Amino acid sequence: MRTRALRTGALPRPRKRLAFLAAATVASGLLAGLAQTPASAAVACDVAYTTNDWGSGSGGFTASIIIKNLGDALSNWTLKFRFPSNQQVTQGWSANWSQSGADVTATSMSWNGSIPTGGTTNIGFNGSWNGSNPKPTSFSINGVTCGGGPTTSPSSSPSASPSTSPSTSPSASPSASPSTSPSASPSPSTSPSGGPDNAYVQNFLKMYNKIHDPANGYFSPQGVPYHSVETLMVEAPDQGHETTSEAFSYYLWLEAMYGKVTGDWSKFNTAWTTMEKYIIPSHADQPTNDKYDASKPATYAGEWNNINQYPSQLDNSVSVGSDPIAGELKSAYGTSDIYGMHWLLDVDNTYGFGRCGDGTTKPAYINTYQRGPEESVFETIPQPSCDTFKFGGPNGFLDLFTGDQSYAKQWKYTNAPDADARAVQAAYWALTWATEQGKQSQVSTAVANAAKMGDYLRYSMYDKYFKQPGCTSTSCPAGTGKNASNYLLSWYYAWGGAYDTSAGWAWRIGSSHNHSGYQNPLAAWALSNVNALKPKGSTAVSDWTTSLTRQVQFYRWLQSAEGAIAGGATNSWEGHYAAPPSTLPKFFGMAYDWEPVYHDPPSNQWFGFQAWSMERVAEYYYATGNANAKTILDKWVSWALANTTVNSDGSYQFPSTLKWTGQPDSSFSGTGMPAANTGLHVSIVDYTDDIGVAGSYAKLLMFYAAKANNTQAKTTAKALLDGIWQYHQDSKGVSVPETKTDYQRLDDPIYVPSGWTGKMPNGDTINSNSTFISIRSWYKNDPDWPKVQAYLDGTASAPVFHYHRFWAQVDVATALGQYGVLFPNG
Repeated sequence: MRTRALRTGALPRPRKRLAFLAAATVASGLLAGLAQTPASAAVACDVAYTTNDWGSGSGGFTASIIIKNLGDALSNWTLKFRFPSNQQVTQGWSANWSQSGADVTATSMSWNGSIPTGGTTNIGFNGSWNGSNPKPTSFSINGVTCGGGPTTSPSSSPSASPSTSPSTSPSASPSASPSTSPSASPSPSTSPSGGPDNAYVQNFLKMYNKIHDPANGYFSPQGVPYHSVETLMVEAPDQGHETTSEAFSYYLWLEAMYGKVTGDWSKFNTAWTTMEKYIIPSHADQPTNDKYDASKPATYAGEWNNINQYPSQLDNSVSVGSDPIAGELKSAYGTSDIYGMHWLLDVDNTYGFGRCGDGTTKPAYINTYQRGPEESVFETIPQPSCDTFKFGGPNGFLDLFTGDQSYAKQWKYTNAPDADARAVQAAYWALTWATEQGKQSQVSTAVANAAKMGDYLRYSMYDKYFKQPGCTSTSCPAGTGKNASNYLLSWYYAWGGAYDTSAGWAWRIGSSHNHSGYQNPLAAWALSNVNALKPKGSTAVSDWTTSLTRQVQFYRWLQSAEGAIAGGATNSWEGHYAAPPSTLPKFFGMAYDWEPVYHDPPSNQWFGFQAWSMERVAEYYYATGNANAKTILDKWVSWALANTTVNSDGSYQFPSTLKWTGQPDSSFSGTGMPAANTGLHVSIVDYTDDIGVAGSYAKLLMFYAAKANNTQAKTTAKALLDGIWQYHQDSKGVSVPETKTDYQRLDDPIYVPSGWTGKMPNGDTINSNSTFISIRSWYKNDPDWPKVQAYLDGTASAPVFHYHRFWAQVDVATALGQYGVLFPNG
């Protein structure tokens, strides 16, 4: 989520503590029977029917059905039952579903018709109900009733052992041929399918249904995922009903997991098309890219540590390198437009900018951060991504950020590379799992577009102004060809141009700042090794091959003596190519920076960046068995497990805030792997039970455990998931109480140059007396505002919220599903 446009960035997640348990409603039944078919083949069957319901008086539900064959082997089957009330099947999976009145029929698919004696198959459907949702009382297989009356169904608690009978779930077969397999085949013991009879997969589906329940408010009417259910939310987005490219990438991951366990890939495709429609700018949103001159990508403007040094003056005297990939991208895709996500949307058009100043269209592209590493969210001035001077001052908002002789109406967007890389990561898993099911053609369009996104994502590999590595002044050499590429995922890339289509200019920039938390070796590996994900750009596969090696080297170079990964490196010290301290070691010419990009608070003090980034390393290791990735993980996991506590009652805690001392032992710019560091250290300031980070951390541990056969990592992953399920469930998903002392900064002044005056769309005045809240006066109408106001007035303690961030819910949900997939026997 984070990114500071033209230099975008973000704040780490707030710390979270404690929680409570709210059990989901489960209806269940188990019916068994024995009979003779006319052909005298014995049919004996168990049918377990379990639902997860939502709504009051009427609503929806998801039903999971486990068919177990206790008789002779079946080559095909027909399941029939009758609804006792006003229920309707709205969508089914893993069978051919039909309904006539109250009678429901499900027939086997080509891949799950054969059920051996003692074998099971798992099917399911989404349904609607009105009045009540009682379970069917009788089931039949091939015309034979599986009777005997309802009994207790298998437990859905995380600790219950799932069925160990042979599975015929869709992900079990057919296997992909070597020529089409998207990854190396893991051993059977570490990659079983994990069907809906698995307790953790069942809990994934429960979380999935809560996230998609309209009553819970995770999505806008347009189907756009909000950053959070709650609207009063100030962290990286400054309002909960904004959203980020991060949220969209998590949306894709959620639907990929859903496709894995249900065989239904329509939801994944819907997520991709929704992302493409709303957060990837259309041609109309970026109309003058054809005027871009790749030999002169942008005009230099320095970044500065102090906000009062803005607006930053444009300086044509500073040399800028050439853009070596623009031509090949246009040749590959037949357009000058960029296929990448902008980082921030005002989903409900709360600010009122609309699109290109129309004031009404929603979602609307906006931006906030743009004034150096000390600019916190509480000091930002929101602005429209398409500035037509309708709002703000005489030059819109442009002259708050850059100084020029004159200003033109323009559009500008900023990409958060970690989000686009996560979208590629989700597409890789969708391809992998759909291929296992013989359904890869169903996701082929989205996968091809993920490859395309990865092609443009290479802009994040370049220095901001395409200068060569090793800059220590603005006069450092401009790049030519690929020598301005650092081959890492930097903090952003950005692009913009004239609003007037007759005007002759557009620009593109990369970023000079590289953060360990943004790297994604799984995406780099997929883009360079998986045929369906290889981009069309003529040098893209080569670039991503180099990037994969460089990212792994970067992790090793930044790995502390204890095991945690330090901040990063920059090619532009202080953002204006200043000379870094001579004592700092360098990585391929870039100076070590323990807090790259933003300083309020320090960018690498949040353990979440460790979990997010190392989870991708673990996925890469799981998919490939790479020895260098294992070396890094062995040390990191050992450190993390040593500092993770799981109590006898199931509660847990792990690191939250980190402190860094020292630096890498030496510079590195070679082949092979950097040596281990002895002088770079991490210490832990405090601990947390943060649910979103716990989900990511659990996935990291389970991928590592599955490949390395590490029992402690597996046990800890399970314990984290069980602790979340035991303590932190609520009606909307999972959450913990968060005490928001940082909201005292809502009254913070924001820097506006003396004499500058403008207006927000709702009429709020912007001037040198403005504060965060004064230019967002609509916040005072939020239902949660009174308790914040009481805190600001000093009449109440800091407010406590139970937040439901989209990314956190999905991290937990996918962790549950992934555990069930990797370890179906618990």
